[in-house]
Amino acid sequence: MDPDEILLETEEAMEKAFDYLNHEFSAVRTGKASPALVENIDVEAYGTPMKLKQLAVISTPEPRLLVVQPFDAATVKDIEKALKESRLGINPVTDGKLIRLPIPPLTEERRRDLVKGIKQLAEEVRVRIRSARREGMDGLKKLQKDGKITEDDLEGNEGEIQKLTDQFVKKIEVTLDAKEADIMKV
Repeated sequence: MDPDEILLETEEAMEKAFDYLNHEFSAVRTGKASPALVENIDVEAYGTPMKLKQLAVISTPEPRLLVVQPFDAATVKDIEKALKESRLGINPVTDGKLIRLPIPPLTEERRRDLVKGIKQLAEEVRVRIRSARREGMDGLKKLQKDGKITEDDLEGNEGEIQKLTDQFVKKIEVTLDAKEADIMKV
C-alpha cells in the first residue's frame, strides 16, 4: 500500500461518515412534510420486512401532509400498523387505499429534543472522522517504519490527512447549523 492509497481510503471513510449524517438528518422531522420522514420505515408485508418506499408512493400534496399510496391495497393495514408503531408521533388516517399523515407543528420542547439528538448524531460522526484520521496516520507511520516512505513524506501526508479531517469537521458544523436552524424555525 502506498501513501496515495491511504489518503484515498481515509477520504472515502470520511465521506461515508458524512453521507451517513446527511441520510440521518433527512429523516429528522422539522415540521414540514417530507417523504424522507417515512420512506425507510420497516413494514412487515408479505411475510418479510420491507421499506415503505418499496411498497408505496409517498407524496407531499401540502406542506404539512404526507400521502402514502400503496401499490397493493392488501398492504394498507401493514403500512398503517408500521406507521403507528414508528417513533414519529404521527397518527395515520386511512382513507380506503390512501393513508394520510398530517404533520402536526412541533412544540418548543420537541424542537429542543430534536436539536439535542442531531447534535449527538453530529458528534458520533465527528468521532468516526477522527477514527478515520487515526487509521490513516497509523498506516502512514507503518509505511515510514517499514522504510517505504521518508520522514518528509510522512509529515506531508499527515498534513494532507489533517486537512481532510478539518474539511469534513467543517462540513459537519455547517450541516448541523443548517439543520438546527431548520428545526428551530417556527
